[in-house]
Amino acid sequence: MSGRARRAGAPPPAAASAVPDVLGPGLSVVFCGINPGFVSDAAKAHFANPRNDFWRLLEAAGFTSRLYEPAEQFEVLREGIGLTNAAPRTTRGSGDLRRADFAGAADRLEELALELRPAWIAFVGKEAYRGTFNERPELGVQGRRLGETQLFVLPSTSPANAAVPWEERLRWFRKLRESVPKARQVTREP
Repeated sequence: MSGRARRAGAPPPAAASAVPDVLGPGLSVVFCGINPGFVSDAAKAHFANPRNDFWRLLEAAGFTSRLYEPAEQFEVLREGIGLTNAAPRTTRGSGDLRRADFAGAADRLEELALELRPAWIAFVGKEAYRGTFNERPELGVQGRRLGETQLFVLPSTSPANAAVPWEERLRWFRKLRESVPKARQVTREP
Protein backbone atom coordinates (compact mmCIF):
# COMPACT_ATOMS: atom_id res chain seq x y z
CA MET A 1 0.00 0.00 0.00
CA SER A 2 1.44 3.39 -0.92
CA GLY A 3 1.97 6.13 1.67
CA ARG A 4 -1.00 7.98 0.20
CA ALA A 5 -3.43 5.04 0.26
CA ARG A 6 -5.65 4.39 3.28
CA ARG A 7 -7.11 1.18 4.64
CA ALA A 8 -10.82 0.82 4.00
CA GLY A 9 -12.71 2.35 6.92
CA ALA A 10 -9.65 4.18 8.30
CA PRO A 11 -10.35 7.78 9.26
CA PRO A 12 -8.84 10.43 7.02
CA PRO A 13 -5.68 12.06 8.37
CA ALA A 14 -6.48 15.00 10.62
CA ALA A 15 -5.35 18.45 9.62
CA ALA A 16 -3.10 20.48 11.86
CA SER A 17 -4.85 22.73 14.32
CA ALA A 18 -5.81 26.35 13.65
CA VAL A 19 -4.06 27.34 16.91
CA PRO A 20 -0.98 29.40 15.96
CA ASP A 21 2.41 29.41 17.66
CA VAL A 22 2.94 32.53 19.76
CA LEU A 23 6.71 32.97 19.58
CA GLY A 24 9.45 35.58 19.38
CA PRO A 25 13.17 35.91 20.13
CA GLY A 26 14.61 36.09 23.63
CA LEU A 27 11.53 35.02 25.61
CA SER A 28 11.85 34.06 29.24
CA VAL A 29 9.70 30.96 28.83
CA VAL A 30 7.84 29.16 26.07
CA PHE A 31 4.95 27.09 27.42
CA CYS A 32 4.50 23.92 25.36
CA GLY A 33 1.09 22.29 25.64
CA ILE A 34 0.38 18.71 24.65
CA ASN A 35 -1.97 19.49 21.74
CA PRO A 36 -5.00 21.67 21.02
CA GLY A 37 -8.43 20.53 22.13
CA PHE A 38 -11.61 21.25 20.20
CA VAL A 39 -12.39 24.44 22.15
CA SER A 40 -8.89 25.84 21.51
CA ASP A 41 -9.06 24.92 17.84
CA ALA A 42 -12.43 26.64 17.41
CA ALA A 43 -11.12 29.76 19.21
CA LYS A 44 -7.74 29.61 17.43
CA ALA A 45 -6.21 30.18 20.86
CA HIS A 46 -4.09 28.21 23.33
CA PHE A 47 -5.73 26.84 26.48
CA ALA A 48 -9.14 28.26 25.48
CA ASN A 49 -11.32 25.83 27.42
CA PRO A 50 -12.79 27.99 30.23
CA ARG A 51 -12.21 25.10 32.65
CA ASN A 52 -8.47 25.01 31.84
CA ASP A 53 -6.48 26.69 34.63
CA PHE A 54 -3.50 27.77 32.48
CA TRP A 55 -4.21 31.51 32.20
CA ARG A 56 -5.24 31.80 35.89
CA LEU A 57 -2.06 29.97 36.94
CA LEU A 58 0.13 32.30 34.87
CA GLU A 59 -1.25 35.29 36.73
CA ALA A 60 -1.32 33.65 40.17
CA ALA A 61 2.32 32.54 39.84
CA GLY A 62 3.46 36.02 38.77
CA PHE A 63 4.30 35.30 35.13
CA THR A 64 1.84 37.95 33.94
CA SER A 65 0.89 41.36 35.25
CA ARG A 66 -2.81 40.58 34.88
CA LEU A 67 -5.20 37.79 33.91
CA TYR A 68 -5.17 37.35 30.14
CA GLU A 69 -7.94 35.80 28.09
CA PRO A 70 -7.03 33.19 25.46
CA ALA A 71 -8.01 35.64 22.69
CA GLU A 72 -5.23 37.94 23.97
CA GLN A 73 -2.56 35.26 23.55
CA PHE A 74 -0.24 37.44 21.44
CA GLU A 75 -0.19 40.08 24.20
CA VAL A 76 1.81 37.76 26.48
CA LEU A 77 4.83 38.16 24.21
CA ARG A 78 5.29 41.53 25.96
CA GLU A 79 5.50 39.63 29.24
CA GLY A 80 8.33 37.43 27.87
CA ILE A 81 6.05 34.42 27.32
CA GLY A 82 5.55 32.26 24.24
CA LEU A 83 3.15 29.42 23.47
CA THR A 84 3.33 26.29 21.32
CA ASN A 85 2.21 22.66 21.32
CA ALA A 86 4.12 19.40 21.12
CA ALA A 87 1.58 17.83 18.75
CA PRO A 88 -0.35 19.98 16.29
CA ARG A 89 -3.37 17.67 15.81
CA THR A 90 -6.62 18.67 17.48
CA THR A 91 -8.23 15.91 19.57
CA ARG A 92 -10.90 15.52 22.25
CA GLY A 93 -8.15 14.71 24.75
CA SER A 94 -4.47 13.81 24.85
CA GLY A 95 -5.40 10.14 25.16
CA ASP A 96 -6.50 10.26 21.51
CA LEU A 97 -2.98 11.10 20.30
CA ARG A 98 -0.76 8.55 18.60
CA ARG A 99 3.03 8.33 18.63
CA ALA A 100 3.05 9.60 15.03
CA ASP A 101 1.39 12.85 16.19
CA PHE A 102 4.66 13.79 17.89
CA ALA A 103 6.87 13.04 14.87
CA GLY A 104 9.44 15.79 14.53
CA ALA A 105 8.46 17.50 17.81
CA ALA A 106 11.91 17.20 19.40
CA ASP A 107 13.63 18.55 16.27
CA ARG A 108 11.13 21.41 15.97
CA LEU A 109 11.58 22.44 19.61
CA GLU A 110 15.36 22.20 19.34
CA GLU A 111 15.28 24.43 16.27
CA LEU A 112 13.02 26.86 18.12
CA ALA A 113 15.43 26.87 21.10
CA LEU A 114 18.51 27.47 18.95
CA GLU A 115 16.89 30.16 16.80
CA LEU A 116 14.78 32.08 19.36
CA ARG A 117 16.86 31.33 22.49
CA PRO A 118 14.17 31.25 25.18
CA ALA A 119 15.59 30.73 28.66
CA TRP A 120 13.09 27.92 29.35
CA ILE A 121 10.65 25.65 27.59
CA ALA A 122 8.01 24.54 30.08
CA PHE A 123 5.96 21.49 29.12
CA VAL A 124 2.41 21.84 30.39
CA GLY A 125 1.83 18.21 31.29
CA LYS A 126 4.09 15.19 31.45
CA GLU A 127 2.54 13.88 28.23
CA ALA A 128 3.85 16.87 26.26
CA TYR A 129 7.41 16.00 27.32
CA ARG A 130 6.94 12.25 26.98
CA GLY A 131 5.44 12.58 23.51
CA THR A 132 8.29 14.85 22.41
CA PHE A 133 11.24 12.87 23.77
CA ASN A 134 9.72 9.41 24.34
CA GLU A 135 10.87 9.55 27.98
CA ARG A 136 8.86 9.57 31.21
CA PRO A 137 9.69 12.76 33.10
CA GLU A 138 9.22 13.81 36.68
CA LEU A 139 7.78 17.25 37.37
CA GLY A 140 10.31 20.06 37.59
CA VAL A 141 13.65 20.84 35.97
CA GLN A 142 14.86 18.27 33.45
CA GLY A 143 18.46 17.20 32.89
CA ARG A 144 18.09 17.56 29.13
CA ARG A 145 18.61 20.95 27.47
CA LEU A 146 17.96 22.17 23.96
CA GLY A 147 20.99 24.32 23.23
CA GLU A 148 21.14 26.70 26.18
CA THR A 149 17.39 26.41 26.83
CA GLN A 150 16.46 24.66 30.04
CA LEU A 151 13.44 22.37 30.21
CA PHE A 152 10.78 22.16 32.92
CA VAL A 153 7.74 19.90 33.27
CA LEU A 154 4.59 21.28 34.89
CA PRO A 155 1.41 19.42 35.79
CA SER A 156 -1.23 19.54 33.09
CA THR A 157 -3.70 22.41 33.48
CA SER A 158 -6.41 20.54 31.58
CA PRO A 159 -9.77 19.94 33.25
CA ALA A 160 -9.06 16.24 32.59
CA ASN A 161 -6.28 16.53 35.21
CA ALA A 162 -8.66 17.70 37.94
CA ALA A 163 -7.24 15.11 40.35
CA VAL A 164 -4.24 17.44 40.82
CA PRO A 165 -5.45 20.24 43.10
CA TRP A 166 -5.07 23.94 42.23
CA GLU A 167 -2.52 24.50 45.02
CA GLU A 168 -0.29 21.71 43.72
CA ARG A 169 -0.40 23.08 40.18
CA LEU A 170 0.31 26.59 41.47
CA ARG A 171 3.27 25.32 43.51
CA TRP A 172 4.92 23.98 40.32
CA PHE A 173 4.17 27.15 38.34
CA ARG A 174 5.72 29.22 41.16
CA LYS A 175 8.75 26.94 41.27
CA LEU A 176 9.33 27.60 37.56
CA ARG A 177 8.71 31.33 38.04
CA GLU A 178 11.38 31.46 40.74
CA SER A 179 13.88 29.94 38.28
CA VAL A 180 13.13 32.15 35.30
CA PRO A 181 14.93 35.36 36.40
CA LYS A 182 18.06 33.38 37.28
CA ALA A 183 17.99 31.72 33.86
CA ARG A 184 17.71 35.07 32.08
CA GLN A 185 20.78 36.41 33.89
CA VAL A 186 22.82 33.33 32.96
CA THR A 187 21.82 33.23 29.27
CA ARG A 188 22.16 36.94 28.47
CA GLU A 189 25.17 37.84 26.42
CA PRO A 190 27.43 40.55 27.88
